[in-house]
Amino acid sequence: MDAAGLLADLRHGRALSVEAVQWAAQALATGGLSDAQAGAFAMGVCRNGLDEAGRVALTLAMRDSGRVLAWDVDGPVLDKHSTGGVGDCVSLILAPALAACGAFVPMISGRGLGHTGGTLDKLEAIPGVATQLEEAQFREVVAQAGCAIVGATADIAPADKRLYAVRDVTSTVDSLDLITASILSKKLAGGLEGLVLDVKVGSGAFMKDMEQARALAQALVGTANAAGCPTSAVISDMSQPLVPSLGNALEVAEVMLVLTGAQTGAIVDLCGALGGDLLARAGLAGDAGAGAEMVVGAVHSGAAAERFGKMIAAMGGPVRFVETWQRFLPEANVIRAVTAQEAGVVQAIAGEALGHAVVGLGGGRVVESDQIDPSVGLSEVVPLGAKVAKGQTLAMVHAARPDQAEKAVRAVRDAIEIGSEAVELTALVRERIG
Repeated sequence: MDAAGLLADLRHGRALSVEAVQWAAQALATGGLSDAQAGAFAMGVCRNGLDEAGRVALTLAMRDSGRVLAWDVDGPVLDKHSTGGVGDCVSLILAPALAACGAFVPMISGRGLGHTGGTLDKLEAIPGVATQLEEAQFREVVAQAGCAIVGATADIAPADKRLYAVRDVTSTVDSLDLITASILSKKLAGGLEGLVLDVKVGSGAFMKDMEQARALAQALVGTANAAGCPTSAVISDMSQPLVPSLGNALEVAEVMLVLTGAQTGAIVDLCGALGGDLLARAGLAGDAGAGAEMVVGAVHSGAAAERFGKMIAAMGGPVRFVETWQRFLPEANVIRAVTAQEAGVVQAIAGEALGHAVVGLGGGRVVESDQIDPSVGLSEVVPLGAKVAKGQTLAMVHAARPDQAEKAVRAVRDAIEIGSEAVELTALVRERIG
């Protein structure tokens, strides 16, 4: 095998052999592909795609490019993954809720991609929290708290680590094949006994319509089950932010309001839908409905908050973060209101545009070396269907500098469409796969 021949096959749309895909994964992990060749590989797959055999082969080869974990714990090892959206901080609630229900959740997560936020970036908005743990530390946190949300170590799917960074800066994020291989290579390396996938669809997701979302969900479920990990998927609506805040510290604040009982909403319902199926298939609940009640109950009782607090402390964060979280989250220097220029009803929210506005504020990365400002973002984003008066606040912009704030105000105003028609809201859970 050689890079030039493989890339020529991709450029001309020729199907890659399983052996060629396996060689590419190993070359990504070992440096056999240069940065330019890795970018060309990502672009070729994005443009021309892989067949089913190639997709499964890439996923397994990326998993096997590093260490595959095994667990010796007194309970099922379960996990969840989202394909990415705006205001999506489900993992920070669901992982401790599942732990409170008797599961162990070794969640290997990622950073922001494109316009979507990253779970690791959100956790690192909490002072002291370290998400890059050695395997022994990772196992210790899971043992103490029942859950840990960490980045992949250097020996977990190293091929994906290389390709993940390349995708973010080469506009190849929205490839079904690369998304499938990236998600599952890390998840399958985690030694899971059950997985549920939250596939987002709508203006704030990578997949904008149901046909795309269903294709991705089926690819993920089919590939994971073929690899021996019982997996199902929920297709959930992302036509508006899941919580009314976007940005790392701001989303952690939303999570804490939920975990401490100060507010509830769609995000708790989605946690129930995702976690209920997992608990049922793992034998911890009689059926998915009973499992959903267990997850929601763990959130409302404070049991999930207790697990979250243990996890944060074990990962280097404040010992009593759950009780005193307002003291620790950073705040932006400049806060500006985005006001409605006319009265009416919120017709549509361009979620991707909101995500890019947060990136422009410094809350995400344009190039992989960018440093994130955890304090910036948007809060109090008005929901779909809301009636607004002229001059009413549509969102609050949190920025480091006045010029950044004013630019974001314009972007947010353009992203929120106001009209006169009543809006029929879409169900949060659109479809279940597997």
